[in-house]
Amino acid sequence: MTHRLEMTRAAVDGGAETVAPHSLGLTRKTTTVQATAQSLPISVLDLVPTRPGEAAGRAIARSVELARHVEQLGYKRYWVAEHHAIQGLACSATPVLIGHIAAGTKTIRVGSGGVMLPNHAPLVVAEQFGTLEAIYPGRIDLGLGRAPGGDFQTMRALRRGLAQDGDDFPALLEELRTYLGPESRGQLVKAIPGQNSNVPITLLGSSDFSAQLAAALGLPFAFAAHFAPDALDAAAKFYRERFQPSEVLQNPYLLVAVPVIAASTDAAAQRLFTAPQQRFLRLIRGESLELLPPVDSMEPLWSDIEKAAVENRLGAAIVGSDATVQAGLEKLVNDTHADEVIVVTDTYEHSDRMDSYERVARIAAEIKLVPNVERIFK
Repeated sequence: MTHRLEMTRAAVDGGAETVAPHSLGLTRKTTTVQATAQSLPISVLDLVPTRPGEAAGRAIARSVELARHVEQLGYKRYWVAEHHAIQGLACSATPVLIGHIAAGTKTIRVGSGGVMLPNHAPLVVAEQFGTLEAIYPGRIDLGLGRAPGGDFQTMRALRRGLAQDGDDFPALLEELRTYLGPESRGQLVKAIPGQNSNVPITLLGSSDFSAQLAAALGLPFAFAAHFAPDALDAAAKFYRERFQPSEVLQNPYLLVAVPVIAASTDAAAQRLFTAPQQRFLRLIRGESLELLPPVDSMEPLWSDIEKAAVENRLGAAIVGSDATVQAGLEKLVNDTHADEVIVVTDTYEHSDRMDSYERVARIAAEIKLVPNVERIFK
């Protein structure tokens, strides 16, 4: 059964309203009275995983079905990642997928988690996302990262110089924002569509580099704890402490992506979790990353060193029964002061994935946030 969940919206007496750019999807009310608690906002990050021997079209069809499902459950965003030349992930043409998923849904925001900006000319990114925004106004997000999304050979195929290390990311970001913002005096090159579309930008990262940049520019920041949990606490703390208000945000907005699998019991969830564990094991070994069926135990499959490496990569995972997952999400929010959690759920069976996202939706509705500045989500 599908459960429609409504975000709690608090009424604030005598509050002055400040409206962020329409495309950001946020409005804010400030008040001297503490805001009433609201439910934890949750979103989805999808790498469009495939199974061995499966056509990419089947995996993409599952993603559309999942997007429709979570839209009905009250999830805020559906993001797809950018990875290249990785067998088992069908998410390389990120803007194409975004358009396809947006066409198959009605209200949920759809975007990138993220586009790897150094792989692309900023003008092309602005034109792509400006076009998406023109087709689906008010529903498109642009999450940006600076990693290559592939190995050195893939970087060369993407026409990236092998000497690139991401240090040019701030300059590329500034150029991209020029194409998406209002036309400036003397601007010679314009993104059409794209100019003045104000597609909302979120910076993504797995270290404090993007946290510093997002804080300095007053942009939302999403941390990739689903594969790099070690730096989460430091990056979250740095972002909040160094945040500078901007026309986009008056207060920091932190999104945290974590692996989550919810099932009827802890044991059932842990068994489902062996599918992503096997995928990370194959990543460490340099093998293809198709999703494999769950197993009763991982012990025969990995060495002690491999086990430690996989467990480190998945150290932020929240896996278990509804009660266990609720406790894990509450701890994550309390520890990081996250404003939104991006849920990454990969199971071999699509039905298990759908069920887990439904359970998480019910759980998140019970987790209340009391932010300093109330956020009302469209």
